[in-house]
Amino acid sequence: MQLLKDVNVLVIGGGTGQSIFLRGLKNFSDDITAVVAVTDDGGGSGKLRRDMHMLPPGDIRNCIIALADIEPEMEKVMQYRFKEGDLKGQSFGNLFIAAMNDVYGSFEKAVSQISQILAVKGRVLPVSCSHIDICAVLQNGDRICGESAIPVESIKRGSPIERIDLEPPGAPPLEEVLKAIEKADIIVIGPGSLYTSIIPNILIQGVKEAIESSDARKVYVCNIMTQPGETDGFDVIEHVAALEKHSGKRIFDYVIVNDGQIPQNILKEYGNDGAIQVKIDIKQIAELKRKGIGVILDDFVEIKNGYIRHDAYKLAEKITGLADYPRKA
Repeated sequence: MQLLKDVNVLVIGGGTGQSIFLRGLKNFSDDITAVVAVTDDGGGSGKLRRDMHMLPPGDIRNCIIALADIEPEMEKVMQYRFKEGDLKGQSFGNLFIAAMNDVYGSFEKAVSQISQILAVKGRVLPVSCSHIDICAVLQNGDRICGESAIPVESIKRGSPIERIDLEPPGAPPLEEVLKAIEKADIIVIGPGSLYTSIIPNILIQGVKEAIESSDARKVYVCNIMTQPGETDGFDVIEHVAALEKHSGKRIFDYVIVNDGQIPQNILKEYGNDGAIQVKIDIKQIAELKRKGIGVILDDFVEIKNGYIRHDAYKLAEKITGLADYPRKA
């Protein structure tokens, strides 16, 4: 393993996929910026968002912990969830961020201070400090608002997502996010929920334009499995098309795709919930190349406790290796 100290890697996303990937990435670079979506409205994050009128801390917390240089016992404390009482289901890390938000009167400052306390390797930035929600227009014309409600209602109403937008529209980015995009050597989009973790970031005012104008090597990490209520039946091309539809332009030069095999018993378990493996074939590869998008294939499957994830170490090694690739025109 070679630590690429001078390679600046920026990761845009949210949800579990982003924080898992960051754990692998910090083995290869010490100059990392995680740009995190702020539209979560479910679970403990949603409760704090409603009760304290603050940005949702959950995905931020997970990214901070993923990049932090802390002892395992401290990580356990940060991730601890209360088991009873009014705090049941809430994590200590969320409450820590909420307290710091109150102390400093700024979510951005709170995240910065916690990152220093926990010796974070790199930076974690909310994509915006505005209070925003995701809304989805389904193919039947129905409009659903709220990140946690969108996949549930899509399934319930039997209608796929047609497009995503933000409410209110025109939310400004955190200025540091645009500066970080400009300075990046490699920009990674994903992995994560396509419509509720990734696309909301590129809908923030100025973000997609900043990515497009960057001369960094830009890569999209396609999910290994489809997500019920979001990407039912999607192949790789359909994931790419959804990103292009919402960005209005080509904002990445490479797509990373898993071609590893998944045990049938695991696929069956996922299939019971309506998820299937995201596939690519020769026709899709040719279509992507016609779009000017290079395809990077490898076995990225890792299974832990019955859950399919990207092998974070292998994925990070492959992505930092892009530093040696020619820049796309």
